[in-house]
Amino acid sequence: MKINFSEPVLPKSGALVLGVGQGKKLGAVAKEIDKASGGAISRALEVSSFEGKAKQSLEIVAPAGVPFSRILLAGTGEKLGEREQSELGGRVLAQLNRSGEESATFAVDFGGRNLPGVSAEIAFGALLRSYRFAKYRTKPEESAKPRMASLTMAVKGAAAARRDFAPLEKLAEGVRFTRDLVSEPPNELYPATFAKEVRQLAKLGVKVEVFGEKQLEKLGMKALLGVGQGSRRESQVAVMQWNGAARSKQPIAFIGKGVTFDTGGISIKPAAGMGDMKWDMGGAGAVAGLMMALAGRKAKANVVGIIGLVENMPDGNAQRPGDIVTSMSGKTIEILNTDAEGRLVLADVLWYCQKRFKPSFMVDLATLTGAIIVSLGHEYAGLFANDDTLCKNLVAAGEATGEKVWRMPLAQPYDKMIDSDIADVKNIGGRDAGSITAAQFLQRFTNDVPWAHLDIAGMAWSSKEADTVPKGGTGYGVRLLDRLVRDYYER
Repeated sequence: MKINFSEPVLPKSGALVLGVGQGKKLGAVAKEIDKASGGAISRALEVSSFEGKAKQSLEIVAPAGVPFSRILLAGTGEKLGEREQSELGGRVLAQLNRSGEESATFAVDFGGRNLPGVSAEIAFGALLRSYRFAKYRTKPEESAKPRMASLTMAVKGAAAARRDFAPLEKLAEGVRFTRDLVSEPPNELYPATFAKEVRQLAKLGVKVEVFGEKQLEKLGMKALLGVGQGSRRESQVAVMQWNGAARSKQPIAFIGKGVTFDTGGISIKPAAGMGDMKWDMGGAGAVAGLMMALAGRKAKANVVGIIGLVENMPDGNAQRPGDIVTSMSGKTIEILNTDAEGRLVLADVLWYCQKRFKPSFMVDLATLTGAIIVSLGHEYAGLFANDDTLCKNLVAAGEATGEKVWRMPLAQPYDKMIDSDIADVKNIGGRDAGSITAAQFLQRFTNDVPWAHLDIAGMAWSSKEADTVPKGGTGYGVRLLDRLVRDYYER
């Protein structure tokens, strides 16, 4: 869908969208049209339950004598911060698609003094909601096919709005990239093809390195390699660097779990729902999308993104429950469950990251445990951290973007649950506190670097629509971490 910006103008075709504040507060454009049409908008408001609350909308057939087809009144509610503005844009786009419109003009004459900024955020939300993964449909259903091709934001100060929208458009491209990766089937997206996709970021100025199994063996990443040894697909690690600040400035690092398909290995999963495990690489997808967004908008920060890419399969060479592997750190790990594989991948990547790049902090993202969904459902990602400032900043970034996180505990009694009788650590701690013991396992490989772990198992995929997120791959984490970088590490 194409986004345009223009100075205030009424459309010559398509729909006209007008924001209405709570209490049926009309803006200047709505009042002008209401007066010119003999009170058409006022009469529609009188006979409806529409009050201008957020999430409310009202469609009106355009009065005679105007070139556009319909008027869509969109409730703006009482509070209209950045997040609410983008959510408004997503809802409007969804409504216009349901109405079968191909083009629309949104008259932005509400939301405070910074109308260009408001219009940019609304356009951003509409762009996020317009996403659709239909790559493998040979005959799309016409009724389900979105028709909106063009949205024009009519606002005083269109040039400024265009400038405000430019970095948001790059952020949306990063989200789209992540959603595409998460949506791909596992026969198409596996470690080597994922790495191939990541190599494209070099066009944006990202330095990309990809390590194959021989290099990973030399590095000592035997925990990661053990996960992938049952697959005919070669395991990979992709390292991405964006240097947008002074060379002397210490980098920040983001690490992603990239299990492109997870059968559970020898500890095989039940058949029901196993198809969902194509998105067990959601953490790696988020890191890749984040790097695209940061490079696209020329972020003034030095950022490292590292993703461990493996496929967990149960063939005759697969890792067994009872095996012991030596991680890159030198710590030995007793494998008690081969379906607790993501933490093995991250253990080596976290160690490699802090050893090579000496980052000021590390954040890892992983669809790590089903237990976090039991705890938090699909509303929050689980946040575990050894640094209060980093934790506080992540919570604030989550509230600002709507990609929310909830802090979970780390404590010595939980850490003791993963002590092994015959190795340095075991990869599970039992049924109790499963998400916490997984995080405690990861913490053992951070070497006391400021670190946060985001368990996004409940957030990477959605079975229902949200204001700015269609069904399917959500792209969760890209907006959250872009905001973290923008608000706290680009100063």
